[in-house]
Amino acid sequence: MRKIILLTAIAGMNFTSLFACEICGGGLGSNYTGLLPNFNKRFVGIRYHFNYVNTQLDVDGKTTALSNKEKYHTAELWSAWNIGSRWRVMAIVPYSHIEKFNYGTDSKSKKDGLGDINLSGYFNLLNKESVFTQSIWVGVGAKLPTGQYNKDEFTNMNSPNIYQLGTGSVDFTGSVNYDIRLNNIGLNTNASYKVNTKNKDDYQYGNKLTLNGSVYYNTALSSDIKLRPNVGLQYENQAKDHTMDYQIDETGGYNTNTNLGLEATVRGLAFGFSYQTPIAQNISKGRTELVNKFLTHLTFTF
Repeated sequence: MRKIILLTAIAGMNFTSLFACEICGGGLGSNYTGLLPNFNKRFVGIRYHFNYVNTQLDVDGKTTALSNKEKYHTAELWSAWNIGSRWRVMAIVPYSHIEKFNYGTDSKSKKDGLGDINLSGYFNLLNKESVFTQSIWVGVGAKLPTGQYNKDEFTNMNSPNIYQLGTGSVDFTGSVNYDIRLNNIGLNTNASYKVNTKNKDDYQYGNKLTLNGSVYYNTALSSDIKLRPNVGLQYENQAKDHTMDYQIDETGGYNTNTNLGLEATVRGLAFGFSYQTPIAQNISKGRTELVNKFLTHLTFTF
């Protein structure tokens, strides 16, 4: 019982979580996965997520002629494979379309292309069924510099360097996922820390800590149709960026999102969506504003 209480307390800490920018972009964006679809051995599918941000706001956070609205559309091929009962590997291959609109000139620019590929491996540290059903997965991952990084896009020290398809660097992530369930009601929490390295243009994005937690409910409409609605919080924090060993003050920050989602399974086909809206944020000293995010997926489990 002490062990259960301690693990529950640790999981609850994820609701006070932490993440920010590099956060906002397509290829640079969050490695947020949400609740995975229910699967036994493996899955493969397509995810789509959309978000937009306002950048280069004035010191009071208001829109001026220098401000931009940036929209990020990302389609991802994602897959996970369980190896035996203890191991899991996952890959995410993103393709992004980014649009930037300047309020002062009414000009638009856009770019699209392959983003940074993410590869991860996980180990099942705990899998226990008693009064509570519990599992703990620990993982490590690497983000490869497959997305284009253009150093000429970074021209304004008052705006985050997010209008990029990739970071241009190899980055590493460690994560812990804890799930506890009583009958059909469960709590899923995740903590991850991302270490970013310098790219060839001597730019280094700030390291990022992400914590989130979701309460979910398992229900079934029939033997073939299963639903899992969920609601939760995500809090993200990112350190400031550096270039040529100088800190860029107008970067980094934090934001807290509420998450609302649904996972549905119809035999071997899974569908899910997640909607996030910020409830608190301070990014780039208030010069950047995150707006709502939307993520959906269609996945085959087999």
